[in-house]
Amino acid sequence: MNKPEAATSTIVGQKPAVELRQVTIAFRLAGETTYTAVERVSLAVADGEFVSIVGPTGCGKTTLLNVAAGLFAPTSGSVDIVAGPLTGLNRAAGYLFQAEALFPWKTALDNVAIGVEIAGTGKAEARERAEAWLTRVGLSGFASRYPHMLSGGQRKRVGLAQVLIRDPKILLMDEPFGPLDAQTRQIMGNLLLDLWSADRKAVMFVTHDLEEAIALSDRVVIMSAGPAARIIGDWRVPLKRPRDIGEVKLERVFHDLHREIWQVLKDEVLKGYAQTGGG
Repeated sequence: MNKPEAATSTIVGQKPAVELRQVTIAFRLAGETTYTAVERVSLAVADGEFVSIVGPTGCGKTTLLNVAAGLFAPTSGSVDIVAGPLTGLNRAAGYLFQAEALFPWKTALDNVAIGVEIAGTGKAEARERAEAWLTRVGLSGFASRYPHMLSGGQRKRVGLAQVLIRDPKILLMDEPFGPLDAQTRQIMGNLLLDLWSADRKAVMFVTHDLEEAIALSDRVVIMSAGPAARIIGDWRVPLKRPRDIGEVKLERVFHDLHREIWQVLKDEVLKGYAQTGGG
């Protein structure tokens, strides 16, 4: 088990791809009051490491991702990435949001290609690379379809290709499979693991689903209920890779770890439920 201070651990001998040091994030509210979302959070993710962040609704999980993405600066503390201190947008990161970020007037092919076109890649090369990525995510026959012609899982595949075509060093993922049904989530999880295994990027993955977190990750980090949420546990996942999500959920070590983490998480979930009114 895992004490909160273990949240700064990384793979031995590797420099962190992302490191948050004593990060506090507070927001100014109406009437000159302040809301502290997270307080003195330290978290490091090594290059090639898959880390999931789990916690109650409203505990600041997405807020941490946004700070790692450079969308806003922490109130106090610091953020380092591979290249050094983070100032401005994190150009080394790709961000897959919970909400879809596809352009409805563009085909699947064009939605993927735009991921590198905006960085200056020529149209012909961008389309060639986009075709290759659509094949990798299992959509080679859907290049000419518009988002409204695709299922939810297919749109998520396009979104994943749109992010990965840029070859980011860091993947920030905010409940990317949350809206999907259970079967499609499992399929998408296995696809993500296959793509990640081919080129192990550092991953910060936010989810409410503890089973999903364990099945995907090298480490599972638990946050307390807000306000002033903090990291209260950090577990290494001893499941071998490569993994099939459906198969690892049948293993005894999976159930033992789930039980151990849930003993810590459940009280925080109840607190968060009470504070948000069940939202």
